[in-house]
Amino acid sequence: MRDRRGRGMRGPEVLSPEPGRSARPTARERFDELALRIVAEIDDRWQDRLGLLEYAVEDAPQVPDDWHPDTVPLSSLIRGTGPQATRLVLFRRPIEHRSETRADLEAMVLTVVVEQVAELLGIPAEDVDPRYEP
Repeated sequence: MRDRRGRGMRGPEVLSPEPGRSARPTARERFDELALRIVAEIDDRWQDRLGLLEYAVEDAPQVPDDWHPDTVPLSSLIRGTGPQATRLVLFRRPIEHRSETRADLEAMVLTVVVEQVAELLGIPAEDVDPRYEP
């Protein structure tokens, strides 16, 4: 097949073997996979002190009308009470917006998660993960 407009080959080579699913992961799926890997590493290390903690990823935060327009939160930490779990939410779009490369994105997700876990535990962020750089 011809590649008239520089979009790459078309045809069976790029079709997904599973109907209804893209052959390549979407940006959301790639972000979720990255966040899951980082969260799993930190959660394994600190599970005994974290207790019941839920992790979530949302596309963007819902900010109130009176929020300062120059700042957008990258995450949210909602402390649980009693049997209710503490919830750590990462906001995908603001984090991706601040990252130019895949390495930047990984560093940004690591930084956000480490800082939130450090706040939850009441310890310095450097103690949560050795890869953390302020």
